[in-house]
Amino acid sequence: MTGRLIDIFEEANGKFLRSDNELLKSKVSERTLCGALMIHLNDCIRNSEFAGYKVDVEYNRNKNGKVKTHIKTINGPNDVVVKINCDLIVHSRGNNIIQDNLIAIEMKKSNRKQEEKDNDRLRLVALTKDSYDDIWSFDGKTLPEHVCRYALGIYYEVNYQNRVILLEYYKKGNKFDMKNINF
Repeated sequence: MTGRLIDIFEEANGKFLRSDNELLKSKVSERTLCGALMIHLNDCIRNSEFAGYKVDVEYNRNKNGKVKTHIKTINGPNDVVVKINCDLIVHSRGNNIIQDNLIAIEMKKSNRKQEEKDNDRLRLVALTKDSYDDIWSFDGKTLPEHVCRYALGIYYEVNYQNRVILLEYYKKGNKFDMKNINF
């Protein structure tokens, strides 16, 4: 599944880079870039075997009126609560118990603080784990209490100065590939 999701993402990203290159040239905000990428990703998802999934920008899933959080450990034994408000996601909005979450994308400009970039990477590690606490076992009937199990995480860093996009791919809590794309 991961390979197919990468293919779909890269097709959408290619369309984004070809048709919306003026956004990159004008150095617009990450939010604007995500919105434009969302349109292309939505088209590619809609024309794939994942047609029932939705593409959302900065989605914050609520349950019983409460914003969903994801608890993870950062720097040793201290639990840190990380708000899950990913830049761009592909998911079933809770309608597919077997695989609710497909793709989580975090986008950053290269001139942002390293701490912000690292936090996005840590979020992708956490989101792509099979369980937020390494305990939840998938029963095929209920979603986990905390957001997890994204099949693919993508860190997307735009370097305007060098006209390069860094892509890092994550699955099961680990970075497994990276590449640079010129624009």
